[in-house]
Amino acid sequence: MARSARILADRWSVLIVRDAFRGVTRFSDFKSRLGIPSDILTTRLTKLVDSNVFERRPYRDEGGRERFGYHLTEAGRALLPVLGALVQWGDSYRASEFGPSRIYRNAATGEPLRVAFVTESGEVVADADVEVTAGPGEPELVEPYRPGLASTSA
Repeated sequence: MARSARILADRWSVLIVRDAFRGVTRFSDFKSRLGIPSDILTTRLTKLVDSNVFERRPYRDEGGRERFGYHLTEAGRALLPVLGALVQWGDSYRASEFGPSRIYRNAATGEPLRVAFVTESGEVVADADVEVTAGPGEPELVEPYRPGLASTSA
């Protein structure tokens, strides 16, 4: 988790990725939509490119110089459920008085979607039934744990 958090740990990176899902690719468009200072945007885009979330693609407006657009990679597009989970959490625990900020829907049926843990066979698993165990990339995790059973009292 720490490796992933280093990429998206600040609000600007999350908002840049969010806007990329909305079709924003140009530096100037990210800057104007987000109100982000140029130096911070440059730093965040460089980090997202270096982390393989974005790839730079050249473009040239008629009569202009070559510039670069920032496009989501496969790894970047795989962040959609992460953003969906953040929205879902925010709508549950930081709700607006007017209702949800976003509703994710099945494009074919219009049915609302929720982010959840799902087995390889497609079964939705309740949070209380999720177990985290060591994988080959983090052998120092000694004890499996069940985050859905975390204590709610002191």
